[in-house]
Amino acid sequence: MTWFKSSYSNDDGGNCVEVAAPPGAILVRDSKLGSTAGHPRISIPLVAWTAFTAELRGSGLERPF
Repeated sequence: MTWFKSSYSNDDGGNCVEVAAPPGAILVRDSKLGSTAGHPRISIPLVAWTAFTAELRGSGLERPF
């Protein structure tokens, strides 16, 4: 599985979010914890993720302040 870092993240060790997209879901994890087994991650059904990101796009919250 391939994990992608948030476009708002940088490489200086700050707070980062990574996502992966297996079939039918979106997985979200804290990049500081890496891929070590047992670290928490959130599994979001794809239909819920699609609705969530559509709502963000419509609200203007996807733009940095």
